[in-house]
Amino acid sequence: MNRSVSIKPMDVEAFAAFGDLIEAKGDPDKIINQGLCGRYHDRALFDFSDGRAGLSLFKAEPRSLPLKLDMVERHPDGSQAFIPMSEHPFLVVVAPDAGGVPGQPQAFRTEVGQVINFHRGTWHGVLTPLHAPGLFAVVDRIGPGSNLEEHWFEEPYMIE
Repeated sequence: MNRSVSIKPMDVEAFAAFGDLIEAKGDPDKIINQGLCGRYHDRALFDFSDGRAGLSLFKAEPRSLPLKLDMVERHPDGSQAFIPMSEHPFLVVVAPDAGGVPGQPQAFRTEVGQVINFHRGTWHGVLTPLHAPGLFAVVDRIGPGSNLEEHWFEEPYMIE
């Protein structure tokens, strides 16, 4: 089995099976605020089995490439959106579900200005900024239970 994963540029079609790619491209849906602001309306599906949406701040240490991927996680009770608070790309690792365990991982590098929202139950790597400060606003489920399932690979993958 190939234990190496090549990083691809992030795009809507390639990421659609895992979540929403949110970006302000093309014409806005509506012009508001006396014509001075374009609104790109309702760009992500926030999906929670119970609880409520919450906004948290995460400050993650930047990572270097190549990156050893030994674990992925998923949140069965809610979607999770990562909104970078600096103008730097970040790494997004996802894997399809293969009968309750993660399948072959895929890796994407975002562009500046892109936000991602993982669908509920999507296997994904941990928050992986590539540059300091690694500060993100995160919209996810706040409610009872842990809403976290981890999978540790017997043999790690290398993200290059």
